[in-house]
Amino acid sequence: MRDQITKYTGKLLADRSACADGIAFAAQDDALITAGAPELAALAGATLSRLNSLALVAARPTLPFADFLIARAGQGEECIVPQDTETRTFLHDIPFLRRKDLSGDAAPILAKLLGNRKGVIVEGVGIVAVGAITVEQAFINYSSVFHSTFVKYLQDVLVEGFRLPGEEEAFGCFRREWLKPLSASGLDFIGALSLEKDEILAEIERVGRYTVERGLVDSFFGNISAVAGERIYISQTAASLDELKGCIDPVPADNSSTTGITASSELLAHRKIYEQTGARVILHGHPKFSVVMSMLCDKKKDCAIKDCWKDCPHVRDLGGTPVVAGEIGAGGLAKRVPPVIGASGSAIVYGHGVFTLGRAGFGEAFRAMVDVENFCREEYFRQLDITKA
Repeated sequence: MRDQITKYTGKLLADRSACADGIAFAAQDDALITAGAPELAALAGATLSRLNSLALVAARPTLPFADFLIARAGQGEECIVPQDTETRTFLHDIPFLRRKDLSGDAAPILAKLLGNRKGVIVEGVGIVAVGAITVEQAFINYSSVFHSTFVKYLQDVLVEGFRLPGEEEAFGCFRREWLKPLSASGLDFIGALSLEKDEILAEIERVGRYTVERGLVDSFFGNISAVAGERIYISQTAASLDELKGCIDPVPADNSSTTGITASSELLAHRKIYEQTGARVILHGHPKFSVVMSMLCDKKKDCAIKDCWKDCPHVRDLGGTPVVAGEIGAGGLAKRVPPVIGASGSAIVYGHGVFTLGRAGFGEAFRAMVDVENFCREEYFRQLDITKA
C-alpha cells in the first residue's frame, strides 16, 4: 500500500497538479495508513476513517483556479458544475466548502460529501478525492477535479473577465511560469508501422506514455489504437495511457468476436474512423485548451439547443480542425467524428478532447494533436488579450 502511495504521489508531482509540500494520502490496509504533509495527512485519515472506501488523497493544487471558482460563485451555491465531458460523466458536479464555513473538524462534513461524490474542494486547503477500492482511483478522481476546474476557470475568465483582487496577477503567473511550451521534439516514432504484433504493442505503449508526459491527457482518460490487417489493437477501458503494458486488446476489425469487451469505450468510433479514412493509427487525448475552446460558441445566445455537447448538429472550425458534438462511448462520437476527421487528420469533440490519425505511424497523429492544442492555446490568449484591451 505504501508503494502505491509513493507511486501516485510521484504522478501528482510529474503532472504538476499538486504542490510538493502539500500532498497527503490515507489508505486502509490492516490498519489505517497516512502519509505526506502532516496536517493534510491528519485530515485525510480522519475523513477516510468515516468512509467505506479504501483510499483518499488530500492535496493543494499548484494553481489557485479551484479557490477562484469558489470565490466567484454566488452566495448559497454549494458546488461547481463544469460542462466538460469528464465532469458530466464521472463527477456530475464538484461540491465545495468555503473557508468561512470551516469551524472545528472538517472531516465529518467531508465524509458526508464524499459519500456520494468522488471529489470535494476545500477553500484554502485543496482538493480531497476518494478511491473506493484502490489508491489509483483516488489519484484519478483528484486528477479529474483538477482538470475540470482548470477548464471551467479558463472558460469563465474568457467569458466574464477577472473579478477578484489578485486574480489577474495570479493568472499572469500561470501563463508565464506554469505553462510550458508544447512540442513533439525529442520523441522517437516508427515512421511506418509494420503489421508485426510486438512492434505495434511496443509503439502503442511508448506513444501512450508520451501522451501523458506531454500533458495531452489527464489521469486515465484518452485512448490509442493501431490497425493491422483485420485486427485493431486498442487500449483497454480505464487503462492509464502511461501504463499500457498488458492493457491493449487485439480486436477483430469486423467485430466478429467478444474480445473487445474490455476495450476502450471508444472502440466503435475507432473502427468507423478506420473504415472511412484508411488510417493506420488513432490517438485520442484531452488537451485542456482544446477542451476549453471547443465549448466557446458565439451562436449560443441565439440558439435553442440546450445540450450542446450531444445535440448540436453543426460542424465548427478551430484553425482548420472540425469541432463536433457527440456522446462518448457508442453514442454520437462514432457517427460525428469519422466523416469529418479524414480531411484534416484531426477532430475536436465538444467539451471532450481531440482525435487525431496517422496514415503510416503515430508521429503524424501525435504532432497533429500538439498542433491542435497549440493553436487552441494561442487562440485562447488572443481572445483573452482582446477582451482586456
